Amino acid sequence: MLSIGEVAEATGLSVHALRFFEREGLFLREIPRSSGGQRVYEPADVEWLLLCNRFRASGMPIAMLKEFARLVRSGPGNEPERLALLREHERAVRAKIADLEADLEIIRSKVVVYEEHVREGTAAGVWSPTPSR
Repeated sequence: MLSIGEVAEATGLSVHALRFFEREGLFLREIPRSSGGQRVYEPADVEWLLLCNRFRASGMPIAMLKEFARLVRSGPGNEPERLALLREHERAVRAKIADLEADLEIIRSKVVVYEEHVREGTAAGVWSPTPSR
């Protein structure tokens, strides 16, 4: 059994964030409390939170995460719905990656131009916007 502090340390989430996850119904189970009223977590809760961290880091909205948690909590029989949700998120992440790759290509081309100018000593004024008159 793990305390809220131990779970915070293991997941990188703050105690405040863990309480938020609980309030929002993002855990897969009701988090029990000790006789002293402190939350008591299991390693499976940490594993779930680490997955949630990945989903959030990849841009999954809280509402989508909440729906996925609800589906998992409700047990077998809704796997096609879970799969549809995961596919939707996968599409969004792939689109974000494509956008970032396009951004990276533009940045890379600017790096090449600047490297050339710096190497040749012609960098002064490469990009010196002048005020409009």
